Amino acid sequence: MNALPPSDRKSLAALTAALPEGILLTTEADMGSYSRDWSGDHFGRPLAVARPRTVEDVSTLMTICFRECIPVVPQGGLTGLVGAAVAAPQGGEVVISLERLNKLRSISAIDFAMVVEAGCILEQAKNFAEAHDCVLPITFGAQGSCRIGGNVATNAGGFNVLRYGMTRDLVLGLEVVLGDGRVWNGLKVLRKDNRGYDLKQLFIGSEGTLGIITAAAFKLFPRPTQVETALVGLRSVEDAMSLYARARRECSDLLTAFELILRGGIDIALNAGTGLKEPLSARYPVYVLIEASAGGRVNLKAILEDFLGDAGDLVVDGVVASSKAQAERLWLLRETMVETQGGGGRYLRTDVSVPISKLADFVTDTLGELAKHHPEALAVTYGHVGDGNVHLNIVPPHNSTPDAIEALFHETETIIFDVVDRYSGSISAEHGIGRVKQKAFLDRADKVTLDIAGRLKDAFDPKHILSDGRILGTHSSIGGIADR
Repeated sequence: MNALPPSDRKSLAALTAALPEGILLTTEADMGSYSRDWSGDHFGRPLAVARPRTVEDVSTLMTICFRECIPVVPQGGLTGLVGAAVAAPQGGEVVISLERLNKLRSISAIDFAMVVEAGCILEQAKNFAEAHDCVLPITFGAQGSCRIGGNVATNAGGFNVLRYGMTRDLVLGLEVVLGDGRVWNGLKVLRKDNRGYDLKQLFIGSEGTLGIITAAAFKLFPRPTQVETALVGLRSVEDAMSLYARARRECSDLLTAFELILRGGIDIALNAGTGLKEPLSARYPVYVLIEASAGGRVNLKAILEDFLGDAGDLVVDGVVASSKAQAERLWLLRETMVETQGGGGRYLRTDVSVPISKLADFVTDTLGELAKHHPEALAVTYGHVGDGNVHLNIVPPHNSTPDAIEALFHETETIIFDVVDRYSGSISAEHGIGRVKQKAFLDRADKVTLDIAGRLKDAFDPKHILSDGRILGTHSSIGGIADR
């Protein structure tokens, strides 16, 4: 390991002297697993890794970091895809892992609410809720390793957004350690509270740039007693969107997932060597994976089967799962596609959204532009289309050189984002901005938005030590308030 510069040695000495024993990791061997995210694409060597056990530990840590101007980056399960939670490539940042703050503080089946610490793994939090006959509906593939604080800090989406909303819609309150070490206690389980500014909303989706979330209060919902799953084959994305609009009305708005998968995605899953079989009687250009859930006395299976039976003008073929095992098998098609789409190599991940009514046109136009300019690339298209979200990913040809891959990624991302702009969409539906999408975000943000965002950053983090360089540029690149 290279010798640390004097400023870094001074920072480490200050932290070591003030923190309880066992909190700070400083060797390369100990810090290795905190240096690279899930995708493998983003790496940064921390100056140190702090693993606080309590909110008081986090407060003490940030008090020192504020006094000494030590830059930090909070870290959850490292499942993000935009490089926000790994240390800066240039070094010098202290990673603050929230993994030890993982307790359930309270849960009430009458309030339909729970308070859980930021380091709790999402799947564990969901299990806490289910033990009280409730459901925490944040649901996506990484739920077995992502952590609550990261879910809130990135405003995570997932499969169930069309029914329950984004994470932002589920948060009742937060506990946050500010950049100077003070603790803001906004943990409440109130459904109605109109006392002034709703400060928690500023921290949700802020990617650790305004404060460190240490606990969150969530809305819960009655646990469904019925869950029905279907996979249908259709002729076009237009038909899929028409089916979605009709299903919202005719299935009593009980949909919890409506996942679009183009045929190429099904082929990826079938060719992955996991034993999956052709799901329907023939091949179709477009598939939709539908899930509905309900409790009480409704006959959900009859509702879904009757609806699909009456949708013969749109649905060419389909199957309604007859058991939980068959439902899991249908979902496995999507999960296998996502996990194996890159063939073990690098691929471009995009995460865009457009108005739901324009989604079919967007997919058609984007795929047309990609085929015109880069027919050699594989465009894998799928998404949570019930909320207008499409993942349109680019897999490079086999044996492409690293330079060719970089050029392909740059050119295809530009094509995709240009079409997103034409449809007044967003370049980030649920993954956030981080470092990876920062330039694309800043190029598109208007001056007023950037001015407000910069002033918020300066107010909450005047020394710019919290995840500096994520979302907005670094302190030196955006200037202070006087410069704006």
